[in-house]
Amino acid sequence: MNWHIHEAVRQLAAGGIVAYPTETVYGLGCDPFNGQAVLHLLSLKKREVNQGLILVASEFSQLEPLLQPLKPAAIKRICSTPATPVTWVLPCLPGIPAWLRGNHDSLAIRVTSHPIAADLCAAWGGPLVSTSANIHGRQPTTSPLQVRKAFSGQLDYILHGPRGNNTASEIRNGLTGAVLQRGSAHTQNG
Repeated sequence: MNWHIHEAVRQLAAGGIVAYPTETVYGLGCDPFNGQAVLHLLSLKKREVNQGLILVASEFSQLEPLLQPLKPAAIKRICSTPATPVTWVLPCLPGIPAWLRGNHDSLAIRVTSHPIAADLCAAWGGPLVSTSANIHGRQPTTSPLQVRKAFSGQLDYILHGPRGNNTASEIRNGLTGAVLQRGSAHTQNG
């Protein structure tokens, strides 16, 4: 395992907040089941908990235990590799913390194709929170320098690397495939 990925995982395990490149911009992540870490991340972003967060994973099997059972067609749709990154909204199991789902009975998930984000999730062994590395309502960051300026030493680790070449992503209903939000500059929950 790459030393930088190892250090990021060490920080996550300690309840830390990590910045990392994604398909579109830099994201912030933490252990989704550590409520204190998630609430700290939301506080750094100045973002309300009722909006919900995206979970990112290296493979669908890391997310499936959090979701209502899905038909094979839905799983096939989610696991296909689209030309642009897609966040899927799917019904979640009861008991999923409100800090992840917000005021919804669903979760927003993404199986990442970005090599650094995927390596991070694989090394972590499960999904991570994925939200844009910016103060809520401001422009998402696209480099480690911008992340540092936006959060001035408040993060536990920044994974350096190129972000993907995608400038837009979309949100889709995972059961029907219907587009819920198209072509936003970033759909990692502002």
